Amino acid sequence: MTSRATVSRPVPVRHAASPAVVSPDLPASVAIPRLLDVHGPRIFSLGLRLCGNRDDAQDMVQDTFLQAFRRWDTFRGQADAGTWLYTIAARSCKARMRRKGGTDRRMPAVSQLMPWKETTIMEVAAAAEGQEDPAEHREALARVQREIARLPEHLRVVIVLKEIAGLSVEDVASALGLAEGTVKTRLHRGRLALRKAMTARAASTPAPAPIYEKQVCLDLLKTKLNAMDRGDAAGRKVPQAEVCARCRAVFRELDLVQDACTQMAEGQMPPQVRTRILKMIAERDASQYSAVTRPARGRRPVARSR
Repeated sequence: MTSRATVSRPVPVRHAASPAVVSPDLPASVAIPRLLDVHGPRIFSLGLRLCGNRDDAQDMVQDTFLQAFRRWDTFRGQADAGTWLYTIAARSCKARMRRKGGTDRRMPAVSQLMPWKETTIMEVAAAAEGQEDPAEHREALARVQREIARLPEHLRVVIVLKEIAGLSVEDVASALGLAEGTVKTRLHRGRLALRKAMTARAASTPAPAPIYEKQVCLDLLKTKLNAMDRGDAAGRKVPQAEVCARCRAVFRELDLVQDACTQMAEGQMPPQVRTRILKMIAERDASQYSAVTRPARGRRPVARSR
């Protein structure tokens, strides 16, 4: 009999507020390097997920912090500085994607993403909580992480900002200039699409028969997705007494999708990228200082006619 180790479940990441010392009153030459140390690694990680490759991610991080340096005087402190940076990063990456060939606007049909016609569930989801096969669990998470890069861009951006960066739905909507309802719709479809891709090649077992009518299961699924939107423990706490074994397995699969995103939140920014950004900030700061302190040129006196 094969023993199964307990699989620990990561805690969903929450965007941490920037240190209180980073205030709008600080000069850009001081504030931006501090923000680089606090948020640079995660923004580089986001760049990898949003842009798809290291070169573009490095360019995006560099562009984000240089824009932040140039626009620091527009930051009023009404939003957290980290959220402000993620907004710049998301828009930078979207502009980069458009320049490379337009925006992928495919929207999977909801009917194609729903589990109603599925006859199997993942073995990992069917196992007792915390007793999943570790190898199968790792492969499920890795499959989700690979599939994020294949999502249509408008779904990928909201998934990355919400589930990896840990921004709230409200902050994602503000960063992308979208209505909150639009963000929620894209989040739900993105999560369901990732779940579908994750389960497609996974080891499976026959699915339990549903015990409720389809509408009841649909209402429970909406409750689960809305709880995940709130980003608190409620995302995993849909009332179990109301959930049949089949829905419970589907919800466990959605939890695996969220776990995979959580693991992608942290990353290491290449040291040379940090060095390059700091050098460029120092050069721009010196250039601005020189422009301010250079004596203004006056007009030459006009010779008086005799």
